[in-house]
Amino acid sequence: MSETNPAAAATTSAEAAPHRYTAAMAADIEARWQDFWDADGTYAAPNPKGDLAGDPGLAARPKKFIMDMFPYPSGAGLHVGHPLGYIATDVYARFQRMTGHNVLHTLGFDAFGLPAEQYAVQTGTHPRVSTEANIENMKAQLRRLGLGHDKRRSFATIDPDYYKWTQWIFLQIFNSWYDDEAKKARPISELIAQFESGERAVPGTTRAWSELNARERADILGEYRLAYASDAPVNWCPGLGTVLANEEVTADGRSERGNYPVFKAKLRQWNMRITAYADRLLEDLEELDWPEAIKLQQRNWIGRSEGARVDFPIDGEHITIFTTRQDTLFGATYMVLAPEHPLVEKFTPEAWPEGTHEVWTGGHATPAEAVAAYRAQAASKSDVERQAEAKDKTGVFTGAFATNPVNGEQVPVFIADYVLMGYGTGAIMAVPAHDTRDFAFARAFELPIRCVVEPSDGRGTDTATWDDAFVSYDAKLVNSASDEVCLDGLGVVEAKARITGWLQDKGIGEGTVNFRLRDWLFSRQRYWGEPFPIVYDEDGVAHPLPESMLPLELPEVEDYSPRTFDPDDANTQPETPLSRNEEWVDVTLDLGDGPKKYRRETNTMPNWAGSCWYEFRYLDPHNERQLVDPEIEQYWMGPREGRPHGGVDLYVGGAEHAVLHLLYARFWSKVLYDLGHVSSAEPFHKLFNQGMIQAYVYRDSRGIAVPAAEVEERDGAYYYQGEKVTRLLGKMGKSLKNAVTPDEICAEYGADTLRLYEMAMGPLDVSRPWDTRAVVGQFRLLQRLWRNIVDETTGEVTVTDTEPDEETLRALHKAIDGVRQDLEGLRFNTAIAKVTELNNHLTKAGTAVPRSVAEPLVLMVAPLAPHIAEELWRKLGHTDSVVHQDFPVADPEYVVDETVTCVVQIKGKVKARLEVPPAISEEELEKAALADEKVVAALDGAGIRKVIVRAPKLVNIVPA
Repeated sequence: MSETNPAAAATTSAEAAPHRYTAAMAADIEARWQDFWDADGTYAAPNPKGDLAGDPGLAARPKKFIMDMFPYPSGAGLHVGHPLGYIATDVYARFQRMTGHNVLHTLGFDAFGLPAEQYAVQTGTHPRVSTEANIENMKAQLRRLGLGHDKRRSFATIDPDYYKWTQWIFLQIFNSWYDDEAKKARPISELIAQFESGERAVPGTTRAWSELNARERADILGEYRLAYASDAPVNWCPGLGTVLANEEVTADGRSERGNYPVFKAKLRQWNMRITAYADRLLEDLEELDWPEAIKLQQRNWIGRSEGARVDFPIDGEHITIFTTRQDTLFGATYMVLAPEHPLVEKFTPEAWPEGTHEVWTGGHATPAEAVAAYRAQAASKSDVERQAEAKDKTGVFTGAFATNPVNGEQVPVFIADYVLMGYGTGAIMAVPAHDTRDFAFARAFELPIRCVVEPSDGRGTDTATWDDAFVSYDAKLVNSASDEVCLDGLGVVEAKARITGWLQDKGIGEGTVNFRLRDWLFSRQRYWGEPFPIVYDEDGVAHPLPESMLPLELPEVEDYSPRTFDPDDANTQPETPLSRNEEWVDVTLDLGDGPKKYRRETNTMPNWAGSCWYEFRYLDPHNERQLVDPEIEQYWMGPREGRPHGGVDLYVGGAEHAVLHLLYARFWSKVLYDLGHVSSAEPFHKLFNQGMIQAYVYRDSRGIAVPAAEVEERDGAYYYQGEKVTRLLGKMGKSLKNAVTPDEICAEYGADTLRLYEMAMGPLDVSRPWDTRAVVGQFRLLQRLWRNIVDETTGEVTVTDTEPDEETLRALHKAIDGVRQDLEGLRFNTAIAKVTELNNHLTKAGTAVPRSVAEPLVLMVAPLAPHIAEELWRKLGHTDSVVHQDFPVADPEYVVDETVTCVVQIKGKVKARLEVPPAISEEELEKAALADEKVVAALDGAGIRKVIVRAPKLVNIVPA
């Protein structure tokens, strides 16, 4: 919103006060010190090898590894909301340097991704060209903020020297399997050795490993590898021409990017077997210093549940289900398979069985027609839509019957979209009396409803009178007995144990644990991503490239876009950009057994790949021989007391990455840890989620956003070009016409002012509204700070060598103590408030500031506003940078108040206030309170029944 700029107004008074701190002076100071820091290597963090060798003092310093979440270099550049976390970590890193730590703080760029590719499709510009231009622009914007990054360690995920190691990690995962007994990943070569020696039986065959051909061996190993290709249901988005991970599909079944419809399709894709780590991903959360809300989201996403697997015989084979309520098996009156279940076609007969209910057939002449039609209908829905509680339950009978193993009853097998192939086994036993969805389905399809858990609400066991299912985990079992097993009269827990034991004895089931977590779909039909280091031979067997052939770089292509289709056409197949470069795809290679023809993988890795491990590369970014030197990794990220899994000391970023990035990065770390490449089993020990800077969005009568900067406020209403507009608080962004760039604020006030304002707006983890008009408050704080040390007319330093009075000493040391605690606790807004209070005290004193106060004040300001602190530190006569000075330490003598105010209450009402020593005992305080003349007068001779003392601040007297 338009107004006069106080900083600009201050500049016009330069003639009267040529050395006043103005926007122009701030710009000059900030540019000079940024150049100095770069030339001096001020923020270079020494490593334990080479840098620390031979320097015992440096080697003895504790380390601190501080990270921001990987930024994506957008073509739109930064608005003031983006640097919030970067400024916060910079303040914290600067404070840690000043408290004696060896601090690693740097920033790279997560540069593969769809936006650059879409821009390439639209303009023909190579994604690398636009991405690198965006990176340079972002670097310039961030540099202007004075961020203290170790620039030697910066990189982008699109650098071949970086994604060489992303490909290398993929090969480590591909060449690994998860040993359930050892509970860790092991090299696939060890599994092959077990098959070769006969120590482990070859699954699915009676033949020896040596008798299998290459294709058969590859198929068996694919069932074990942690990275594997499979034909599986995927989220196919014709409008984007690519498949998507579950997390990239919105709740209404559309693509997160582009908002296109997403369908279920079966395609051969690469997957990561993250499910093998489900238990460890859950267990290790307990040792992490993360917000509980983030931990809860990960627990819910992993979705651990204990139950049993049960086999329902059908046509000489069986359908396996997973249930958490195996105690209700006697109440199972039908089964439901996911429409995509691979057994559906196998057990679907040619004709409807005699006596099939008309409502079961969906009006189709044959089971095959019914199944095909329903599958097509289900494919158009997202998993979320399918699981939503819909009023009308849909499904169709397959024409097949299975056998309930506990009572031998024949139960019809349906398909219905509320059962998902991705959860459990993709099949359920339906117990309609005790599951709300099953109850609604049974009523809709006229299926039996048998009560097996005795209702405690008085409704009785006649389900014909019920309006809904009865669900209870604290009730007795009824109608649950056969010649072989009886559950009647048992509670749920005891019944579960008994039936599970019976199933295991019979060999038709077992107690087991299930997870909601699905394996991670790792293929994208895109150009702008890491190529897979995989080639296929003439038999279709996948072969990993040797490390000597890495990096496998992206080739040039004429068309960057995958083939897209009618967004609503589910009957389409991906065609990738890489597949069009035949010279690159079809190659002759010698992989150790002579030159042979191969075909490269033409999918690319998802944009998450590069951010799964970047914390390790920050440690050792120029190592051409290893992912990271073990000694360096151990120093920065290895386990310590209180952090048994190691990890980054502080990781700051948005809560929107609670599942995707954080879960994937944890999985990669654990695989690398298991294989001995790193010592840290967790990537990030402490996580902090910063809030969001919001902005007001102004809309005209048509609901269209208008430029916020041009809106005027009059009498509590808002106007744009004379028309009244509405105001709502929302996101900041270019499309909403309310974006404010950091460049604008730096030009008007300086980077230090912007830093202070963003940190002072409120607690770091809380969202807050941006108000350009309020920025001037922090600018004036810096002006007063400058004025307390520098004469605005002469430019001379005005501090004196006199001793401060006691009041000033107390103000100083209380500030030091409070600011220290606040900076350590990431409470930057209250730290700024304490600095402001001390600075105001010095201003009001009206006398020259003692050097012994001015210098610690500058040091306290240094993490928050580093440019002005450097300038004042130099003016105070120091020749070295303020960055590595010791942070001031408070003198306890001056931190504690000489007296505190004690409130004396009678019958809950305040009757007196006493000034007492902080260390006064309860006995002494009680005597002083009872002797106070106001208290004596208020009691007026009344007896005292009780005196409650909370030294030194409260005495509560209860009269008789």
